[in-house]
Amino acid sequence: MRKDWSIKELLIWTTRYFADKGMQEPRLEAEILLAHVLKRNRVYLYANYEEPVNEAERQQFRDCITRRTKGEPAAYITGQREFMSLPFHVNADVLIPRPETEVLVETAMGLIQLGSIKRVCDVGTGSGAIAISLAHYAPQVEVFAVDISPEALSMARCNASLHQTAIRFYRGDLLEPLEDGLDMDLIVANLPYLTKAQLEQAEVGVRDFEPRLALMADDDGLSIYRRLLPQAHDRLRPGGYCLWEIDPGQERAARDMIKDWDEAEILTDYQGRSRVVKVRRMK
Repeated sequence: MRKDWSIKELLIWTTRYFADKGMQEPRLEAEILLAHVLKRNRVYLYANYEEPVNEAERQQFRDCITRRTKGEPAAYITGQREFMSLPFHVNADVLIPRPETEVLVETAMGLIQLGSIKRVCDVGTGSGAIAISLAHYAPQVEVFAVDISPEALSMARCNASLHQTAIRFYRGDLLEPLEDGLDMDLIVANLPYLTKAQLEQAEVGVRDFEPRLALMADDDGLSIYRRLLPQAHDRLRPGGYCLWEIDPGQERAARDMIKDWDEAEILTDYQGRSRVVKVRRMK
């Protein structure tokens, strides 16, 4: 690269380079990485288009570009991902929060706003994005979070501290770590649901960089949910709900799994694809 590159020139060059590599949103990718290197937000880039970027910053930017073109997700390079309009720290120990998972949180918020939900448990919390979002936007609710991975729980606690949310964390398998008698009004879960075949066919950033423990489940991908549902039924207070995320292709199998619940439906994401299973225990 030349000695006198400006923000504008770097963005133009990198956007073209990423486009040639087949990235779906090359301009956005370039902006995220350059904003990270300059320790600024993306708005700053546009307000300071002609500002020169020094050699040390350009070298760091080149390193980021190299990592990204090898498939590493931008969120792991920057160490941050936005979810529900909140920033979250992420690393290779946790799944990167997805926009489609916001449907799960928004559905939970809708139920909380009805006024009867006092306790919520997030199962498989990972980075803590779901639990922390609920605690942030509904501070009147008591929030619990469980994960089997100590590394994930460390990251979740870091994010809870970042947002100053009071969450009780537990390490263990599904709902088993919760104390006897600690029942819930709402249980939410975004557990691993990709099959082995789906993971092998996923893009490089998912397949080679995100933790398999947070992505893949046995058989048709719903094996962990099949273990969760009986536990959730036992842990829910009468009138309580359980919400969980699925792949759109799992709708038929999910419907078979929830046929014995008192109330059950499958909600769609922003693209109209089946995404969130909603069940309720009435008795």
